Amino acid sequence: MTSINENRDSSRLDSTHLLLFVYDRLRIFIFVGVLAVIISAGVSLLMDEKFESSVIMFATTQSSIGEQFFEESKQGDLLAYGETEDAERLLQLLNSNRVRSQIIENHNLSEHYGIDLSEAGSRTLLQKEYDSNVGADLTRFGSIRIHVLDTDPNIAKDIANDLVYLVDSLANALRNDRAQNALILAESSYNNAVLEIQEAEDGLGKLHAQGMYDFEAQVEGLTAEYGRAVADNNMKGARIIQNDLERISKLANKYNKLTNFLEPAYEQLATLKKRFDLMKVDASTQLPSSLVVDYAQAADKKSYPVRWFIVVVSAMSSLAMTLILLLIFDSIKGAEIRNK
Repeated sequence: MTSINENRDSSRLDSTHLLLFVYDRLRIFIFVGVLAVIISAGVSLLMDEKFESSVIMFATTQSSIGEQFFEESKQGDLLAYGETEDAERLLQLLNSNRVRSQIIENHNLSEHYGIDLSEAGSRTLLQKEYDSNVGADLTRFGSIRIHVLDTDPNIAKDIANDLVYLVDSLANALRNDRAQNALILAESSYNNAVLEIQEAEDGLGKLHAQGMYDFEAQVEGLTAEYGRAVADNNMKGARIIQNDLERISKLANKYNKLTNFLEPAYEQLATLKKRFDLMKVDASTQLPSSLVVDYAQAADKKSYPVRWFIVVVSAMSSLAMTLILLLIFDSIKGAEIRNK
């Protein structure tokens, strides 16, 4: 108990000492505080007022629309909200170089920000200025918030809404390009299958012209007729039938090969045709990559700078720094007195 009481007394003495220390130098703190308020207020008044516009949107699932039409089992719902991964992919597009460059070009931001592109390092400066004014973040609700600051509220609104359009165009372009490559492969496979079937059908047509229609049925019928001819002692007819059997037998291998090829080939052609139609839809369809909850509006009140906050923080920081410096000087002075 004695040690606890001693610690409490010590802390009270330290607090009292600090209060007395501040009180003895109150004029210094008042001077520093007033000076910090005046300087920070002047600096805040020199800052450009900026207005903020924002867009709230949800990412959509990136499902194949062709699959929705041609496949019985669907992998995703075109009307569903996207998952976190979909939102993160959309966020990557929003923060991409392609979107940034297009926004800078569309709104002539180099001139708007007063940056001369002919000077060295101007493009890096332009990018930093863009990044400090334009941004996109995930919210805790899984949506994406695009926020734009600008000295002109209408420009801030236009940039925010333009970002929605550009990211949608980029997402569709990437999806269509990928589907276009798949479409070329699907079309090539389909055309090759059509040619192979056409060749097989032409070969089968030539066999039909030679009297080969159905090998098994024809052999069965001719064999029965041959038996009857022999039984009736019609040897001339039997020889004719035997010659027909020999001629058909020579064509049997080619006929069986073509018929065995065509049946699965027709099934494969139907599958390739469906794939081709699916890719054709995906390569040409434009789907929204986001569901916009709120489009940007022109702000009627500035968002930056918050002058009172700048003044308060500056004054408190200056007073804290003054206190620390005075304590350091006091400690050094006390150490010099003890050394003497």
